[in-house]
Amino acid sequence: MIFGRFKRKDDEERDLDEALDETDDSQDDDVEVTDELDEADDSEDDLDEWERLDASRDWREDGPFDISEVDLDADEVERLDFGCVVLTPFEGIQMQLQVDQRTKKVQSALAMAGPSAIEIALFAAPAQTSMVAEIRDEMIAATQKSGGKVSLVEGPFGTEVRRIIPMTDPKGNRVFHVSRTWFAEGPRWLLRGVVMGEAGQASGVDGVSELLYEFFSNSVVRRDQQPRVPGDLIPMTLPSSMAASVPGSDPDERPDV
Repeated sequence: MIFGRFKRKDDEERDLDEALDETDDSQDDDVEVTDELDEADDSEDDLDEWERLDASRDWREDGPFDISEVDLDADEVERLDFGCVVLTPFEGIQMQLQVDQRTKKVQSALAMAGPSAIEIALFAAPAQTSMVAEIRDEMIAATQKSGGKVSLVEGPFGTEVRRIIPMTDPKGNRVFHVSRTWFAEGPRWLLRGVVMGEAGQASGVDGVSELLYEFFSNSVVRRDQQPRVPGDLIPMTLPSSMAASVPGSDPDERPDV
């Protein structure tokens, strides 16, 4: 991480909890367990193991970040500002953009590092609940329907979806598309990273995956206040400084399934 970070609300709450613990050490009064805590325990029982994994910790502690959590003026790094997403360039990474020629909106950004790549796209998400489990179920169903294989593992941002999907190349040969999908949820947004190539076949974030992991982690989301349907793609804005002629892309869509 390069830019400065503001103290997040959960960090402030942790500091307060630590202060309260020091005060409570000198008290022997019994603490009454509230119904609210009981309800929280019951709700956790309704989650599957992967939802529990996602809820077990703050997977965004080291990024990706919301714009409210960082100070982009704390350094002199020249970043790529696509409006709703700000990306930090790294040496060794090349980028391609998928752009709607009519609206000039960037649908996704493809960062390539040698034989590996990650496609980053931003989607609207609910304010209070997570939609990742629903998206995973859709991905699993679609992968199985296509005759592919899918598995869930613990990844760097919670549950990671690993897929092998059979395809036919332009020459009619049967090939397989191998990928790993990462999800990062912030305030009313969901950032998706689809890792492909050598890194898509690897595990963890070391070796061929490390640079792509750093690139994804250093992403900063600047979601607008416009009402959106959860799951809708939030298009990026093509910077005026970039070339006007960029290859087109597919229309808006829900997270790839």
